[in-house]
Amino acid sequence: MENMNQKHHDSHQNHEMDIEIEGMTCASCVSRVEKALKNVPGVAEARVNLATEKARVKMDRSKASHDDIFKAVSKAGYSAKVSKKNDDHSEHQGHMNHMNHGEEVGLSKAAALQKQKDRVIMAAVLSFPLLVPMLLQPFGYQLDLPAWVQFFLAAPVQFWLGGKFYGTSWKAVKNFSGNMDLLVALGTTAAFGLSVYLWLFSPHAGHGTQHLYFEGAAVIITLVLLGKYLETKAKQQTTEAISALQALRPETARVRRGNVEQEIPSSQVQLKDLVIVRPGERVPVDGLIREGHSQLDESLITGESLPVDKNIGDKVIGGSVNSNGTLLIETTAIGGESTLARIVRLVENAQAAKAPVERLVDRVSAIFVPIVILIALATIIWWGLTSGNWEQAVVNGVAVLVIACPCALGLATPASIMVGTGVAAKSGILIKDAEALEVAHSVSTVAFDKTGTLTEGKPQVSKFFAELGKENEVLGKLASLQSGSEHPLAKAAIEKAKQDGVTFSSAKDVKSIPGRGLQGKVDGELILVGTEKLMTEKGIDFSSFSTQAKDREQAGETVSYIANDSTRKILGVVSYGDQPKVSAKSTIERLHALGIKTIMLTGDNEGSAKKIASFLGIDEIRSRVLPEDKAEIIKSLKLNGAKVAMVGDGVNDAPALAAADVGIAMSTGTDVAMHTAGITLMRGNPLLIPDALEISRKTYSKIKQNLFWAFIYNVVGIPLAAAGLLNPVIAGGAMAFSSVSVISNALLLKRWKPASQNVKGQQS
Repeated sequence: MENMNQKHHDSHQNHEMDIEIEGMTCASCVSRVEKALKNVPGVAEARVNLATEKARVKMDRSKASHDDIFKAVSKAGYSAKVSKKNDDHSEHQGHMNHMNHGEEVGLSKAAALQKQKDRVIMAAVLSFPLLVPMLLQPFGYQLDLPAWVQFFLAAPVQFWLGGKFYGTSWKAVKNFSGNMDLLVALGTTAAFGLSVYLWLFSPHAGHGTQHLYFEGAAVIITLVLLGKYLETKAKQQTTEAISALQALRPETARVRRGNVEQEIPSSQVQLKDLVIVRPGERVPVDGLIREGHSQLDESLITGESLPVDKNIGDKVIGGSVNSNGTLLIETTAIGGESTLARIVRLVENAQAAKAPVERLVDRVSAIFVPIVILIALATIIWWGLTSGNWEQAVVNGVAVLVIACPCALGLATPASIMVGTGVAAKSGILIKDAEALEVAHSVSTVAFDKTGTLTEGKPQVSKFFAELGKENEVLGKLASLQSGSEHPLAKAAIEKAKQDGVTFSSAKDVKSIPGRGLQGKVDGELILVGTEKLMTEKGIDFSSFSTQAKDREQAGETVSYIANDSTRKILGVVSYGDQPKVSAKSTIERLHALGIKTIMLTGDNEGSAKKIASFLGIDEIRSRVLPEDKAEIIKSLKLNGAKVAMVGDGVNDAPALAAADVGIAMSTGTDVAMHTAGITLMRGNPLLIPDALEISRKTYSKIKQNLFWAFIYNVVGIPLAAAGLLNPVIAGGAMAFSSVSVISNALLLKRWKPASQNVKGQQS
């Protein structure tokens, strides 16, 4: 009962929820929403993403309720609604009435986008007549519209279509902060107000043609609306990878319960249910094949371009497509524990997280808008006092306000991360968080486990030596001791016993000796299987088989000794051969081409390690390494200045994966390794390793490019505007398209193709 209470308490303390935020326009908004959420008592962490317009909140539900979260967002001046991915629908629904809904809350993405498009079209229709005289003026045509016509064309754009800018600006001002909408509202209102003044109150009012600025205000708002529409449309492309993954799970499943087949919603499938999947259908669950054989297309999940043969006893992944045979599948994972759900969760987590580089952007954005407003005021005052032309002073101040674009700053990093992690996921590379993505680009050394990573991980018994006449007896003890193990060497020994027709039973009190071997009782005797080091530690004389063992080691094979610990007697020696993976050599070559050093860490003997390393071209080897030693080696490499990635697939690799700057786990290995690693490869193809580092480098390059362009717009644009060298309309266009250019640049990552897809024959 106490444990249950403790778990309940922990779940309350570590509760995470995702909410959708509406009304954010720039990095300043992100900072304000995060600050508001973090100020709620009981909230431990809050991360807001401008590109996804979502917030992830970690909180203690005994101190903070969902209602508190919604109220905090509302008070900050934004709208909130529960993200559809949250599971706790009942509680969320109860709070829906307390939420501050914006005008587009509840609209589908398509409907909201269409609404934006309609506004752009209406604004363009009203603004175009105002723009025509300005376009014709350089060609000697003077076609100024009457002031009252300009007013009635510009006013709907300013106060109706642009009314949203005033609403969000006022909320920002009430919270003693600013955002992009405030800059737009101030700039266009100043231009519109100046035009009204000149029309009605200037000394030249009513006398001849007047140069007014109604067209500037209207066209700026139109351009900003167009920019926001294109930005929203581009943002939707950045989430295509998640949408494609979420669409993989079929809505219904055909299950056999008793002798009755029925079609039910996939969400109602239970563990152990038998699911029937016909040719051409998508597999609705994770499971094991109990009847039938077929080929499955797993490309959207693992990135494997070729269909994978599946037979009785093989695992299948929900979301894969059944090609040509009817399958009966026993369900082994449902809901959030399915492979597909875990993949979606990993990608979402990576896209929701903040990369370390964003901290600089957060600091800049917090003070950006106030500084721009001060520069604009200083521009107006300086121009007015030095030239006496206060009309031109206001125009230059307006240009300063509208050229500034904190929006591009806020989108520069998350847009790149979303596209980068998305294309990586489609290629079978799952990046756990933004930090792993950022760190991976600077990796200078890759350390490999050998078995299952660089080799097939399917060793076979090459040689078996025992006392003459006792070969079958010793082989039986070996197979009995390893009968309950999933280790590749254990499977090879069991397969050898079956081939030789040797009967074996199950051992008792079996214990693993990390990095050394295995011990257990077989027929009442304590049997040991393991390394030379284990034999030495146990005080067992193995000299009678040392010649055979050394010969096999020099041949590049893995050697294990079998001994009776009860009698302190050596019983025999067995050697295993394991082939390098088809693409392992190409992997090392590609890493070297990227300027990366390679090291192999293995518990195997030196001969076996040298043979594989020499064939593959690995720079350095460390043999007979214990699991805890792997982690220490990684730490020492880091102390010497290397940025280290560790690649592994077993439980023994978990400490080293955690110690590395970034851990890379093969999904063909254990869940422990995958949980510890920052990057998980969905196929056993080692070429995915340089692919993962390459997409990290390309994504980080896009982040730097985007931050450069986001800053350069302001670093160059604001001084030009303040100097009177930038027309407000041109400034508005530059500001509107800066965020579009940032997202468009990030979307170029979608053209990246992993080299591993060009290598056939490497299936997981």
